[in-house]
Amino acid sequence: MFPPSRILTAAAILTIALSATVLPLCAAADGAVVARSQPIPSNIVIGFVGGFVRHDNPHHGPVKLAESIHRSEPKDAYVQVFENRHRRTAYSTILRLLDRNHDGVLSAEEKSQARIVLFGHSWGASAVVMLARELQRAGIPVLLTVQVDSVAKFWQRDSIIPANVAAAVNFYQPHGIIRGRTEIAAADPAKTQILGNYRFDYKKNPVSCEGASWFGRAVMADHLESECDPHIWNQIADLVHQTMQATPTALAANPQP
Repeated sequence: MFPPSRILTAAAILTIALSATVLPLCAAADGAVVARSQPIPSNIVIGFVGGFVRHDNPHHGPVKLAESIHRSEPKDAYVQVFENRHRRTAYSTILRLLDRNHDGVLSAEEKSQARIVLFGHSWGASAVVMLARELQRAGIPVLLTVQVDSVAKFWQRDSIIPANVAAAVNFYQPHGIIRGRTEIAAADPAKTQILGNYRFDYKKNPVSCEGASWFGRAVMADHLESECDPHIWNQIADLVHQTMQATPTALAANPQP
């Protein structure tokens, strides 16, 4: 079972030397354009659903988590779920959100103000790592990445977390035709803290998934259970909330355990 005290203690040090600005909460559909008069948000939280799931399907873990953040966080954050195939749209959205002066080029100051959290399930979890890697190439830091039963497409590599990520965590289950990445590692352990690789066994502790298709239940039941397991997603919610609420301090941008 996932130990709450360990990861929440780690979350407490996930503070970044960044300044926060204000942006009304956005709940627009994929690819929504941010108004030019709006400043950089205090936090940018991007989720990805797995498979061919729609970004607004209410039965799926990433969508439920985003809704929880909408309800509980102040309205100075941008929170949005995307289909995993819309990773580039998510990337473009982040660039627009950070471009305070709307000149189409991110300055070092604009990049330094980024407070980004990424999470996803299955193909969506792999999309998290791919997006973090794209943000690294652009020189943009990421506070936290969360992978749940991460499954990479053939051309993807979801096991190595890039050095622009301050902290990362991985949840997986070991059964079925489709099962997630068992371990993630940091490209640079001096810059990225791996909070853990946590195993869940649904043969021992099954979970009921509302809205699951008969095909899904027959072919990839355990994989689906990781997606709707409230124990996993409640832990992720706690970690994301603590990360978002961390007060900017003079701590290093990439804290150590």
